[in-house]
Amino acid sequence: MTENQEIKQEVPVEAPVTEETPVEAPVQEVTVEEAPVQEVPAEAATVQETPAEPAPVKETPAEAAPAAEAPVEEVLATEAAVAETPAEAAPVAETPVAEAPAAPVVEKPKRRLNASVPSKDFDWDAFESDDEFYGGADQEKIQEAYNATLSKVVEGEVVEGEVTSVGKREITVTIGGKSEGVISTTEFRYNPELKAGDKVEVFVESAEDRKGQLVLSHRKARALKSWDRVNEAYQNDEIVKGFVKTRTKGGMIVDVFGIEAFLPGSQIDIKPIRDYDQYVGQTIDFKIVKINQEYRNVVVSHKALLEAEQEAKRAELISKLEKGQVLEGTVKNITNYGVFVDLGGVDGLVHITDLSWGRVNHPEELVELDSKIKVVVLDFNSEQKRIALGLKQLTAHPWDNLDANLNVGDKVKGKVILIADYGAFVEIEPGVEGLIHVSEMSWSPRLHSAQDFLKVGDEVDAQILSIDRENRKISLGLKQLTANPWENISDKYPNGSAHKATIRNITNFGVFAELEDGVEGLVHISDLSWNKIKHPSDVVAVGDVIDVQILDLDEVGHKLSLGHKQLTPNPWDAIEAEFPVGSTVEGTITSTTDKGANVELGAEVPGFAFNRELIKEDGKQAVAG
Repeated sequence: MTENQEIKQEVPVEAPVTEETPVEAPVQEVTVEEAPVQEVPAEAATVQETPAEPAPVKETPAEAAPAAEAPVEEVLATEAAVAETPAEAAPVAETPVAEAPAAPVVEKPKRRLNASVPSKDFDWDAFESDDEFYGGADQEKIQEAYNATLSKVVEGEVVEGEVTSVGKREITVTIGGKSEGVISTTEFRYNPELKAGDKVEVFVESAEDRKGQLVLSHRKARALKSWDRVNEAYQNDEIVKGFVKTRTKGGMIVDVFGIEAFLPGSQIDIKPIRDYDQYVGQTIDFKIVKINQEYRNVVVSHKALLEAEQEAKRAELISKLEKGQVLEGTVKNITNYGVFVDLGGVDGLVHITDLSWGRVNHPEELVELDSKIKVVVLDFNSEQKRIALGLKQLTAHPWDNLDANLNVGDKVKGKVILIADYGAFVEIEPGVEGLIHVSEMSWSPRLHSAQDFLKVGDEVDAQILSIDRENRKISLGLKQLTANPWENISDKYPNGSAHKATIRNITNFGVFAELEDGVEGLVHISDLSWNKIKHPSDVVAVGDVIDVQILDLDEVGHKLSLGHKQLTPNPWDAIEAEFPVGSTVEGTITSTTDKGANVELGAEVPGFAFNRELIKEDGKQAVAG
């Protein structure tokens, strides 16, 4: 307090002053303006003896001194004297008392706060130093308590904030300070379920911008902590949410904790994806399947979650399956070997052979993607979790409805549905097929290929050769519907008769010549020429028409032996006349062998001489040339 502030005290005394207490000074009444009087306990208000030579003060206990008024000569209480004097030793400031039997109890009044005084009289020094303005508490402790209520905003740090409001374009977040930060909703597009009250991590970019606004960023906070969070999620096998940003080569780019992760196209869904763009802009659950720590690459999978879910459903469904049970499903995928059907989270396979009783070239002929079909459970494996389904089993087998009057020898009509090297399959009724073996396509004994006679899609007439209803097999024939050229063959081609024939095939041992359709014979190499030849192709070619003679006929085995040289003059008849046995002739050795030498006599007449016949007159062995 300053010296110009006077405080008058009214000292209440419980007992009147006795006659033995003379007071030399007049009593001045002390009043307190606008301030209540504070009672000072007697134990804490001991009054010091005031030394007075003419009149010593007699000590009087507070309890026994009920004075009505305290005789004080001039009680002028200055602010400095009262404020700075402790209660235990608060003397009456220079109050001469002639004879005082007891000192009055001094009550310490409450001070007037600076707030209650005029501004011109405000004491700033007292306000800063006087702890009574803080209720007697330590000013530093009060300051610390106040500071604790404030959030320390440090730029460049990641702190936790609370969402206070969510708008279409902006999200307001408070971090406990005096101001709130505004963040664009694009930074939270990975979390469309964000709402007021949610805790989020933010990065303090600036404590105050030009407008006094707190500048926060959620994207930067995620980026700073994202790699640790990604590794933690990978180690703990956690499911994370990711925002599909865009499509890229081979897959998609996904935002996971602020890091761009790669989603391969094969890991998007269990079923093949035809349109990747449908996932762009969506927030989906993922599982982190691979991390490259060196290059900080992250690979995620949505398919892994679907497979885990599907595995649980498959186990539950398989536990309820029974053979012969009819279920409804959706065609999920079509392959060359069958159709995969979704039975409600679990896939089963309808093999191509179980799609129809008839022959199917490709499953697409019968079913379409995403179509609903009914299937029957043929078999299932609980351990391998595989389900075999059938579609044709829902209808009766066509053989059960086959005409009972159909017998061997009957003529039927059908369509060629498959051709193999050994024959052709003809469907005579839906689901009922017969085989025409290649040997039953023509009367010719020479083996042909089925493609030489038929092609897929041909409508043909055939004769039933055999029928096995138990094993569901039918053998058919084509040639049986045409006349058999081998019937009465001996009348048409008697032995020794000459005919024209076409070379159809050439082998090392001879050629096959066709006399007419279905009738062929063999011309042995020795019957092609009177001269010795190394290979039949030296004298004939395929397609050549030559004269042949019937040498032998096997009507039962459908075999003919033919000759060509027999229709040409035999040169050996003339040679025999020119070179009779026992005559001496000259010849040239053309080649030698281990046994002898080949000798040419005149006009290309070959001969052979053994080694013992090759000794010349001089005794030497003859050599070639």
